Amino acid sequence: MRLLLVVAAALIDEDGRILITQRPTGKSMAGLWEFPGGKVEAGESPEAALARELKEEIDVDVDPATLVPFTFASHRYDAFHLLMPLYAVRAWTGTPTPREVADVQFVRADALADYPMPAADAPLVTAIQRAFTKAAFL
Repeated sequence: MRLLLVVAAALIDEDGRILITQRPTGKSMAGLWEFPGGKVEAGESPEAALARELKEEIDVDVDPATLVPFTFASHRYDAFHLLMPLYAVRAWTGTPTPREVADVQFVRADALADYPMPAADAPLVTAIQRAFTKAAFL
């Protein structure tokens, strides 16, 4: 089974809310919410890929050196196995704006479960909610 490496970000605003994005019409799992990010291309580091994807998807700039690894998800789909590291992001330049996504929302950690998400995101949501409950999230 093919392994697919995808990176994701938990952008955390000054009010402690986390940014999620909605998958656009025409893509698989359209309408579902997820953490912004995307595929790591050949020869690219996960951090560089995440910086590139955040610029493409929501028009924000991040310094790859400031990305903080937080947790990861490992999920088997029918055609591939997804490995998805999640990075905490507290500093970025620009205002998150939908470019390659249908919508963006900042939501409280305890409200993440109210948004339908791909199955692979479930452990990420759980980890974020536990961390916010313990006030241990970056």
